[in-house]
Amino acid sequence: MSTFHDVRFPLPLAFGASGGPQIHTEIITLANGREQRNATRASSRRRYDAGVGVKSLQDIQILIAFFEARRGQLYGFRFYDPMDHASSDTISAVDQVIGVGDGSTQSFQLVKTYGDMSGEWQRPISKPVAGSVLIAIDGNVTSAFSVDASTGIVSFTSAPAPGVVLTAGYAFDVAVRFDTDQLSTSLESFGAGGAVHVPLIEILPYA
Repeated sequence: MSTFHDVRFPLPLAFGASGGPQIHTEIITLANGREQRNATRASSRRRYDAGVGVKSLQDIQILIAFFEARRGQLYGFRFYDPMDHASSDTISAVDQVIGVGDGSTQSFQLVKTYGDMSGEWQRPISKPVAGSVLIAIDGNVTSAFSVDASTGIVSFTSAPAPGVVLTAGYAFDVAVRFDTDQLSTSLESFGAGGAVHVPLIEILPYA
């Protein structure tokens, strides 16, 4: 991702952000009232409004400086999602299944599985937090791996044996960009309790 800056959106502002996954569904209502529903996109895409976290003049100045450094929508960056930022509430090496060994494949993508007994979806995790990734092979923690913090690819020193289950635990950020090329702020509206709108949109690594 050439137009990506590997920096994190200021944490004090991120903690107050609102937002989450957005799924596009096309719904056609037939004459008899029945519906036909089709997913227009295979994956969800996250949207946030980070303006809720702006509480002071200093916050506005921090936001403007960060916005200018990213050149508006031009450069992506890391965003800490306060609602969803780890493989589990208590990170462990067996949180998420990332693959099964076949004796030849050495690299596997970090993923997080969302679902229940009726269905599930695997989300590729492309921006793990450096130093947070734990890996286990058939439940046994290993250190014989490396991880690319810019892609979420885990590479083992040697290919895991056929049939072994590979699991991972990690903290992660979301790759996003500003969804506007203009920030509208004013001391008058801010002092009167006016909200600052800071739209962010996820950059999908597989789009």
